[in-house]
Amino acid sequence: MSNLIAVAYEDVGTARSVLGELGELSVEQAITLDDAVILERRPDGKVKLHQTTKPGAAGAAGGALWGGLIGLLFLAPFLGMAVGAASGGAAGAMTDVGVDDKFMKHLGEDLQPGSAAVIVLVRESTPAKALPRISRYGGRVIHSSLSDEADAQLREALVVPAT
Repeated sequence: MSNLIAVAYEDVGTARSVLGELGELSVEQAITLDDAVILERRPDGKVKLHQTTKPGAAGAAGGALWGGLIGLLFLAPFLGMAVGAASGGAAGAMTDVGVDDKFMKHLGEDLQPGSAAVIVLVRESTPAKALPRISRYGGRVIHSSLSDEADAQLREALVVPAT
């Protein structure tokens, strides 16, 4: 089961840096993410979601593969690939995976204009490796489905000491 965590930052640049760190941690297998989104509250007050996954592209690639294989059976592989890519892309674009967009936009309503949040679905993590890497960015937990103990540990790690 995945845990949903949303952390607010003062600006979208910081949120992008945190997402980059999470990407590196993922490559190092210190964290496994099911979904990651940057939620931006623009200066005009509008909420914008920056998705990291593109289900339409994945669907098109899978559709092209299956369409090509089926097309080989009927001696028309290119036609099969084209039809498969089109149908796979359409199906992928209509599929909403991960965190619900309406929920994320609702969270964004509480952010200050010009600020941002990183919203992640974490399947697995090694807190001893992940927390020190993201703690230097600070942040404020705005939503968490973690256990009380893990939530407290995250909130404590995000407090940047005064210098």
